[in-house]
Amino acid sequence: MSARVAGKVALITGGASGVGRASAMLLAREGARVVISDIDVAAGLALVEEIGSQALFIEHDAASEADWARVIERIRQDYGRLDIVFNNAGILLKGGIEDTDYADWQRVQRVNSDSVFLGCRAAISLMKEGEGGSIINMSSIAGVAGRDDYVAYSASKGAVAALTRSVAALCRRRKYRIRCNSLHPDGILTPMTTSTLPAGVDPWSLSIDADPMGRMCLPEDVAASVLFLASDESRAINGIELRIDSGQFVMSI
Repeated sequence: MSARVAGKVALITGGASGVGRASAMLLAREGARVVISDIDVAAGLALVEEIGSQALFIEHDAASEADWARVIERIRQDYGRLDIVFNNAGILLKGGIEDTDYADWQRVQRVNSDSVFLGCRAAISLMKEGEGGSIINMSSIAGVAGRDDYVAYSASKGAVAALTRSVAALCRRRKYRIRCNSLHPDGILTPMTTSTLPAGVDPWSLSIDADPMGRMCLPEDVAASVLFLASDESRAINGIELRIDSGQFVMSI
């Protein structure tokens, strides 16, 4: 298939690197006009140059209510519509309940869950003016199963999953034609996740390409799911938790 999101306008937070970057490139190849938002200005502008005229970069703190208002107004002025929002911005902080301080807890919640709340609310405000759209929220397998060594991260991603279901239910009840689904990867071979591995561990050795029992996938594997949920092919899919973990969760229960 080709041009699966032709004519659509997509916003990707944390879009300058990792999964956001892979998703921006794929959506653009499939016909979307892509708005890349990030705090990393240099990487964002470089990606826009690589993609070309279909892409726009906006500097954006996804956990800032004022920034969301500014970004949505820019999209309204430039495009007059918004069809896809991928709430992807996030951080990863290691620590269990006994060794995570409150400041770190708050920082993770702000970036990983507050930003998604703001993103969903902002997306709905513009999508409901048009023909609806698709909101895709980045959660994690940790938000379903929990991780003893990533308490703040697990909690933030669990909040994203619950928020997603609530948004999906509201949009359906109010007949907005806006779908909201969450993605739940396990490990992804991005700089953010591989930086947490012990010294001397080859990230590729943990990948599903190296071993079917591996936990790590590529950013492009997640981007493929973003494309599906963004496209009209998934028009009847709303409020789901899509696991991208090569069966890791199934084997753990």
